[in-house]
Amino acid sequence: MPRITFHLARADNGVIGRDGKLPWHLPADLKRFKAQTMGKPMVMGRKTFESFPSPLPGRRHIVLTRDAGWAAAGAEVAHSPEEALALAGGDVAVIGGAAVFALFLDRADRVELTEVHIPAEGDATVPAFTGWREVAREEHASEAGRPAYSFVTLERAR
Repeated sequence: MPRITFHLARADNGVIGRDGKLPWHLPADLKRFKAQTMGKPMVMGRKTFESFPSPLPGRRHIVLTRDAGWAAAGAEVAHSPEEALALAGGDVAVIGGAAVFALFLDRADRVELTEVHIPAEGDATVPAFTGWREVAREEHASEAGRPAYSFVTLERAR
């Protein structure tokens, strides 16, 4: 079975996005995301893919969509979670959005989470990860007008 790892940043109130963008700018979170996903196939929804200015270098972009006619340069299209996993062919990084996280939640093994310590305003949310075991935590204080945040690694409690 491939290892499925979620990669996301989530505000204390569950918000992960607003108008197709992140509601915060945390350079350290973007750097961590890049390091953790480089060279890996990433599964995402169409809106997440379309939120990028261009495909992210060094990673495969497997886009899960219900639209049978959708296509984009740099995207491999899948129409079901099973098809996305078959395209990935091994370990996979699931990067959002909320509906895609919900589709893979029962199959995920690990969560690489940035907890953003603000009550963000947004239109995309992910519930708290209950039934998971925290295996790592790195706290970061508020700095230069940016919110405090924590890098957290969760593993499914089995």
